[in-house]
Amino acid sequence: MRAAASRSFVALGLLLVAAAAAAQPSKNRKPERTRSFKCGGVLTGLSGFIGSEGFPGVYPPNSKCTWKITVPEGKVVVLSFRFIDLESDKLCRYDFVDVYNGHVNGQRLGRFCGTLKPGALVANSNKMLVQMISDANTAGNGFVAKFSAAEPHERGDQYCGGRLDKPSGSFKTPNWPDRDYPAGVTCSWHIVAPKNQLIELHFEKFDVERDNYCRYDFVAVFNGGEINDANRIGKYCGDSPPAPIVSEKNELLVQFLSDLSLTADGFIGHYKFRPKKLHTTVSPTTTTTLPVTPSLKPTVALCQQKCRRNGTLESNYCSSNFGLNYVIMGQVEEDGRGKILPSSFTMSFKTKNQKILNTLKNKRC
Repeated sequence: MRAAASRSFVALGLLLVAAAAAAQPSKNRKPERTRSFKCGGVLTGLSGFIGSEGFPGVYPPNSKCTWKITVPEGKVVVLSFRFIDLESDKLCRYDFVDVYNGHVNGQRLGRFCGTLKPGALVANSNKMLVQMISDANTAGNGFVAKFSAAEPHERGDQYCGGRLDKPSGSFKTPNWPDRDYPAGVTCSWHIVAPKNQLIELHFEKFDVERDNYCRYDFVAVFNGGEINDANRIGKYCGDSPPAPIVSEKNELLVQFLSDLSLTADGFIGHYKFRPKKLHTTVSPTTTTTLPVTPSLKPTVALCQQKCRRNGTLESNYCSSNFGLNYVIMGQVEEDGRGKILPSSFTMSFKTKNQKILNTLKNKRC
């Protein structure tokens, strides 16, 4: 897959170089070297490109590059990845690209690594910040993305997500309910209530590509305003709507992601703001207290739940529970359950082991 992507990009690069050369006057033309991308910068205009330092070569280690993008007032920024090849990790802990609303202290729209291109990302204003960070070990050619200006409420197959701050409302996948959601889409809905209120969330209809571990298409819900595994309430797929969710505080983030293969009907969800505690209703003519509506209890994030003796590792723990990470090599049964024996191989995990694990992951037992 990576080789195919590299070949296609090289072909695109040659085509662009040829087009640029053809546009120059034929007389007194001097050969020019193709310019590579620099580390970060400030970009303004209706559209343009950003890319990792040195692209299409391998990006340098131990780098931190920041791009500040501004399009004309009254527009919003749309960012579309054309190519991405960063060190792969499920949680994108080593090499990654972060995308934020605004230039300072904005909501994070997503963190990306590996070779799977996310869908178009839409800011809620005319400003966006993109940041790429790499550790001591690099493992790819980096990324190239195009930014462009769009109308604030423009909707199409690739646009979805945004900030929701009205007392109640709905959100849905692109194309709902007329046809399936498109492939390669990333949507983030940031729901914000007043400080003294909570958010109640439920899904009316739900149909997202089924997988036992929701690895391909999924909906993830987080307490707070950013994608953070420690605050993840749940990750959902299949055709059964999740149980109603109540936020811990006044913010929820709902993320929807589809890969580049199968799609499904999608979903529509609804939210409403509720007071943290519902008051007891008392009849004005008697001292009899009417039945009290039970207080809403926040939905506990996975990483805050008490230890259980059944289920999977992922359903009981997350990486934030441990000071050290370990590599455990045991047996996996057909239903996906792991079996750890006294003879199983165990060792402490270090960053340099990741490439070895990536190789082992693709080998058959």
